[in-house]
Amino acid sequence: MLPLYLTVTDKYLKYSYKDTDRNESVKKIYNLNPALDLDANFSNFKSKVPEFFDVVVIMNPIDIEIRDTIVSCANRPIDISLYMENLFHVPTVGIHNVKKYGLQKATDDEKDYAGWHLDYYGTYEGKKQYGQESLLTIGNGYFGVRGAYLESRANDNGYPGTYVAGVYNQLTTFINNQDISNEDLVNLPNAQYTTFSIDDGDFFELRDEDIETVYRTLNMKNGILSTIMYVSLQNGKKLKVTTKKVAHMHHFHCYSLQYTVEPLNFSGKIKIYTEIDGAVSNKNVKRYRTLDHHHLRIDKTEVSDNFALLLAHTRNSHVDIAVSSVISSPNEVEPKIHSDKSQEKIGQYMTFEAKENQSYTMEKTVSIYTSLETKGDLIEVLKANTYHHNFSDIIKNSTRAWNEIWDDEYLEIDGDITSQKLLRMNAYHLTITAHQNVNKHLDVSVGSRGLHGEAYRGHIFWDELFILPYYNIHYPKLVKSLLMYRYNRLDAAKKYAQESGYQGAMYPWQSAMYGDEQSQSIHLNPITNHWEPDNSRKQHHVSLAIAYNVWNYYNMSNDEEFLQEYGLEILLNIAKFWISLAEYDGETKKYSINDVMGPDEFHEGYPGAKTGGLKNNAYTNIMTSWLFKKVEQIINNESSEVLRENFSRSHFTDDDLDKMHDIRCNLKLEYSKNQILGQFEGYFKLKLINFDFYRRQYGNIERMDRILKAEGDSPDNYQVAKQADALMPIYNLRVGTFLEIMKDLGYEVDDEDKFIENNIRYYLSRTTHGSSLSRIVYSMLALKVNDLDLAWKLFDDSLTSDYYDIQGGTTAEGIHLGVMGATLNVVIECFAGVDYRGQELKIDPKVPESWNNIKFNMNFKNIHYYFEVDHEQIKIKANKDTHVIFREQSIDIKADKERIINYSKVALQS
Repeated sequence: MLPLYLTVTDKYLKYSYKDTDRNESVKKIYNLNPALDLDANFSNFKSKVPEFFDVVVIMNPIDIEIRDTIVSCANRPIDISLYMENLFHVPTVGIHNVKKYGLQKATDDEKDYAGWHLDYYGTYEGKKQYGQESLLTIGNGYFGVRGAYLESRANDNGYPGTYVAGVYNQLTTFINNQDISNEDLVNLPNAQYTTFSIDDGDFFELRDEDIETVYRTLNMKNGILSTIMYVSLQNGKKLKVTTKKVAHMHHFHCYSLQYTVEPLNFSGKIKIYTEIDGAVSNKNVKRYRTLDHHHLRIDKTEVSDNFALLLAHTRNSHVDIAVSSVISSPNEVEPKIHSDKSQEKIGQYMTFEAKENQSYTMEKTVSIYTSLETKGDLIEVLKANTYHHNFSDIIKNSTRAWNEIWDDEYLEIDGDITSQKLLRMNAYHLTITAHQNVNKHLDVSVGSRGLHGEAYRGHIFWDELFILPYYNIHYPKLVKSLLMYRYNRLDAAKKYAQESGYQGAMYPWQSAMYGDEQSQSIHLNPITNHWEPDNSRKQHHVSLAIAYNVWNYYNMSNDEEFLQEYGLEILLNIAKFWISLAEYDGETKKYSINDVMGPDEFHEGYPGAKTGGLKNNAYTNIMTSWLFKKVEQIINNESSEVLRENFSRSHFTDDDLDKMHDIRCNLKLEYSKNQILGQFEGYFKLKLINFDFYRRQYGNIERMDRILKAEGDSPDNYQVAKQADALMPIYNLRVGTFLEIMKDLGYEVDDEDKFIENNIRYYLSRTTHGSSLSRIVYSMLALKVNDLDLAWKLFDDSLTSDYYDIQGGTTAEGIHLGVMGATLNVVIECFAGVDYRGQELKIDPKVPESWNNIKFNMNFKNIHYYFEVDHEQIKIKANKDTHVIFREQSIDIKADKERIINYSKVALQS
């Protein structure tokens, strides 16, 4: 083991290591640049240090019980491990633990800890604090509770939001001389607020000057969010406040918290106070605050002994909401509880005659029910809910539940603790947004920002395309539940198509409670603060994403019952919609699809056009051809009885079938002489753009659309893209499938490898990555041309995008669930090389150089697999006899017997 020894001071970093080549010790000093922030200083420091060590050892930690890696740097305490581990991706340990446990054990313990914990040390403000609250959210698929301090109320430095899946409400605001209507995921009553007072003084409020030290950690292994805060009040009294918060995974209507106060230098009366606060509104997103954001009406508050209850309803969707709490204390057998209530709030408190250096605790279990998933009288249901154990039992139950989850979602990366932590973080957030034990009771799907904030108003987009594959390989029953959300809104999609002059089902770009279109016709440009037209509802490819998810679920699960009863009906209705959109051109002998927007989103129409919409978007046309081919395959394999019933329900005819086949083989694409696939018809006529010029002027140019519009220009005039568009089919489909579709459409590719590489290079040079989904798609594309360095950089940017909040504070408004799902998919499908996008598993690994191996579980066609992939070998174990395709060679796998593929030599071993 090769350590880097590091001494951290306010002005410099002193480090030493052993040069193994010369067999000598090297000692150096890096002087901190006071003109730079710590992140920049540490990045510079990284460039000075040879990266061949296994662990960083901190030689001068401050003696604080929280962590053995707290140091003083730049005149403030920091946890240096959070910086060093993110920089070097190796464990960072303190010398005290090294002396206590030995270097090897201290390193192993930290490696395990760092892979499971999301930690923050110190106080933060504004969007940074909001963003950390998003990442520290607890939940269980039914609700999400943001990771705010228990003592915080909604303001610019904290937002204790609570969201239940599917609870939306629509409000209308008169602004700029017009009515603006929005349907929002509703922020529910805050039942986590808890604080304390001393000797009947004012209740403690969060102020930097009173907080001496604070450390927050989300233990993703058991779902527990903990905070340790050392408080030093202006009157000289010091306290330690420890809080814990956890969502129940089995009893999914509940979450529990524990609040402990320990006076450190005094004795006296301590009061612990908690609330259910119904006077909340939707204020998480600053730009929405000018709109009406008061969604709730409080109907009743009730309190009796240790039980409190608040009943409310949403103003227009009329969803009844019941929130209750039960409080107790392990310090008292029969604690005396005082209470007060108003129309919108219930307060309860316990009083302790506290002694110095002794702890006093309140425990609280909160239950939430709504009329969406619970029938009958909600108050009676709440009062009948007896799941109120002590907190230690709740911790045991949560740990047991999460152990089962992580057994199912096993994914281990060796050699990179940062990637391990962030991949687990992404899996954690996908799991608390939806889970099969919960969603089978709900009529919901997954919003693009999870249950973590109010951006995009909690709406459901095409992001399901990036999220559902991860669920598919672990929880196919969950995917079925989420797809039923779309089936249950099929009539709404058919109505939307009919109202728009089309046939079949046209699913909305933004969906919420009812499945009607929730996209705005105008939006606010934050650069100009002006309202501008919004044509995003023309992104009809959301229907293709739904079709893809239906097919992908069926392909991976072999669920014939779902296909026959629900899935085929969805596919036929979506196919009928695209048939009605396609127009035949007698001159070109091709079909065109007009008046759409592609995934790019920057291009809403043609230069100077008065109306929006594009013609023959490549992604749309290719995926439509793919859909039609899949529908044909299903029709060829299903019984006449099943087809007759589904054709009848979908009003699908033999004439539709014939026309679908004709369109499938004759959709028009923009295709240059040098075989570059045009993003849409007329794309090559657009002007080029000088990115360097705009970078010098604006710095971050990810949202070039807003920059150009602020200058009186338009992205419609240029070859510029927000994210992958023309090449997105290669993310969805295997390259061979993509090229088959190109051939079916009549567009020959002379050299497949050259075609793929030239098109990827072409569009990379024109893409600003203004979407969180952009980099991860291009990472996968870069692997297709064996540009491993670029693939890793784009993947790493995607993996860290919410953790570092690289989009300028948007994580404050909720995590980006699509990119989280996509990073997990790319690890399994591309880096480990286990491609599950077809009838058989195809394996071709490209393990990142910095990773030693990748280990994971997955399900495919009702077979459970275990894979271990490194730079030379692939180990496979399955619970049934099966086979996989390794680089075009079929490999048999016997049930419960490990098979090894030595792919450095492409030799097989039993």
